[in-house]
Order: sequence, then C-alpha cells, then structure tokens
Amino acid sequence: MDLEQPRASCEALPHGRPPGGRARGRRPVTDPRQDPLRDPRFFADPYPAYDRLREECPVQRIPTGSGGRHAYLITGHAEARQAFTDPRLSKDTGRFFAGRPSDRDLHPAVSRNMLSSDPPVHTRHRRVATPLFTTGRVRGLRPFVTRVVDDLTSAWRPGTEIDLVADLAVPLPVTVVCELLGVPEADRASLAEWCHDLFDATDTALVDAASHRIGDHLTALLDRARATPGDGPLHSFLRDCDEGGLDRDEAVSLAALLLVAGHETTTHFIGNSVLALLRHPEAFDRLRRDPDLIPGALDELLRHDSPVGVATFRHSTQDLSIGGTAVPAGHPVLIAPGAANRDPAAFPAPDRLDLDRDAGAHLSFGHGIHRCPGAPLARAEAETALRTLLTRFPDTRLAVPPESLTWRRTRLTRGLAALPLALA
Repeated sequence: MDLEQPRASCEALPHGRPPGGRARGRRPVTDPRQDPLRDPRFFADPYPAYDRLREECPVQRIPTGSGGRHAYLITGHAEARQAFTDPRLSKDTGRFFAGRPSDRDLHPAVSRNMLSSDPPVHTRHRRVATPLFTTGRVRGLRPFVTRVVDDLTSAWRPGTEIDLVADLAVPLPVTVVCELLGVPEADRASLAEWCHDLFDATDTALVDAASHRIGDHLTALLDRARATPGDGPLHSFLRDCDEGGLDRDEAVSLAALLLVAGHETTTHFIGNSVLALLRHPEAFDRLRRDPDLIPGALDELLRHDSPVGVATFRHSTQDLSIGGTAVPAGHPVLIAPGAANRDPAAFPAPDRLDLDRDAGAHLSFGHGIHRCPGAPLARAEAETALRTLLTRFPDTRLAVPPESLTWRRTRLTRGLAALPLALA
C-alpha cells in the first residue's frame, strides 16, 4: 500500500465518494459551536470521535474557543504524514502568538523549546538532544533500566494488587530520564508531580504554575552545576549545550523538554500497552509464552492505543493544501497520531490488536524532523516493563471492571490515571 497516496479532496466532491473509498460530504459537517474533542466521553474512548471526524473529512475544521476561532484537525494517516513534513506548517509558537493577547503565563522554558521552533533553531537543539538517545547510548542504559524495574517490582507478590501507573509506569521513566540528565534523587518526585500537572486539560492556572516550578527548578539546578566543576551527567549536558551553541535559557528549555517528554508519553505507552494486552487475552498469552516477541510487538501496541493523541501545536504560514483540503494561512493545525494510527486506509481492521501486523508506519513518535529522538529509550523501558510483568506475573488480570478505569483529561497525551492489577 502506498501510504503517501493522497485521498480525493473532501471539498472537491459535491455529494460523492472518493474512488474506492468511503462516502464523504462536501465539507466538514462538525457543529461549529462544539469542539468534538471536549465531549467528556472523548477521554475514555476517543476513537469513535476520531472515526466520525475522519469519515466526514480527514482534514477537519474544528472550533478552538469563543470568537469564531478555529483550527484544522488532521485524522487521516496519509494526510498526517504529509503535514508532519510540510515546511509551511511552522512549530514556532512565538511567531504565531506575537501581538495576540493572552491570559496564559507559561514559563519560557516550557513555552519556547525545541518542539516549538523551526530550523535553524530547532536544528541546533536537535544536535544536542539526539546523541543522548543513540542505539549505543540506550544499550548502555539497559542494565540500569532493568535494575530500576527490578527495584520497583521487588515487593510485588502474587495475590496482591498494585497500581501499574503509580507503582511502575510513572517512576520508571522518571528515574531513567533524571539519571540521564543527572537530576538529584531528592528532586525527582516533585518534578514528576509538576510534569503531571503540566498536562492537565481542566485547569490552565495549574498548568501555568507547574511550568514555572519546572522552569525555575531546572534553571537553579543548571546554574549550580555550571558554578561547580565536575564530570557528572549535568556537567556533560551543559558542555554539549555550550558546544552546540545553546545559551543559558535554551539549555534550560532543552532540559525541561527532555524531562517532560522523556517520561510522560513513556508512562502512557506502558500503561496503554498493558491494558491493551489484558483486553486481548490471545495476544497477552502469546507474549507470555514467548517474551522474545515483545520487541516486535511494540509498534503494534503503539499504533493500537497511541500515548500521543494530538501532537503539539503547528500553524500554517501560507495558504496550502493538505490531502486536497485547503488550509488558509494563519491557522492552527493539529495532527492527531491517535486518529491516524486507526485509519483503515493505512491499517486494515485498525481496532484489532494484531501482533502479526506490520505497524512500523505508525505515527506515535511523530514523523519528519520533529520525530521523537527519545523513541529508542521509550522502547527499551516499555520492553523491560512488559517482559517483567509477563514473566513474573503471567496470570495478572484487571482488578476492576474496564469501564471503571479513569483516563487523564488531556487531549495531547492519552493515558490512564491508574491501572489497578491483581497479580497472579
């Protein structure tokens, strides 16, 4: 299948159907007064909403607030891949919001970082970040990842209950990324809490406050390291930043990004994967019988329930066409990997967890120059967590009915607030 082949334009089809495809209307039919992603049911199960939007049009105009403002939401796989690599879609949020009034108060380290920049600024940051996650570097970290998992699960016993999120999926990536950066152990619990608050979709004041706590704390931490000679991870990070041409504020912003992105999505990757396997007993049993299949199953687990629902903000710098749909200059464009990964045009029977599927084209880590540089480390952490659970507790089951599970109320990421398990 040619995953890059565009579909016929929604706008170009008066009442018809794309050749060989589904019926689509002339233009998006979303109620302009309602944001479909704010429906309370969306957080528990976003996929019916994604499917409906994609059926209407894979590039959908949705409202973003009062005053008639709107954005373009991309739910189709081919359209998302196109948008991820289109240089006319800028990540420079400062450029978009310049001169626009706002009541938000995000710390610059959180609001202006590698993810919110374009080349050449993005290129300088990327050169510093990428070497931290090379195959060799991650291979060297694997024994530490294993020790962390062993320590976190050492008190687990068959016949007891644990919360996989609080007891493993959160502390594992937090510990690893903090070790990678050289963050002291005494600081890690607070930073994890602030990063959690940063993704709250219901309280902007909480988000803004968390951004300042993270930014201020990391600024002080890096300043102390710079003032004290040494050869630890923080000193190495600062040397890399200096050699890469990053100034003091840019070094703080990169550290904040690595900390936040380095654990939030991995936490959800682990939790979503375990839940998906428990909901598909045949897949759970297959990996339990042969844990060496776990590395090859990771792409399908990422595709099936992406830890990234909607990618971070982009905006059109000029008029353009995405998948045949016109997007005017000056509008926010939101790419939804969670939706694109369930596009039947790219993945037949997309709601089924199929460990034999070639899911390498999933978009959970993004695509193009902004693809997540930490993907190899996230894979290593998820693989180790799954292998430990499946081999040490092979008959584990959900400790509560699936419908009672609570999901985080955030559209950027998708993950569980808790995952109670009965160990066996």
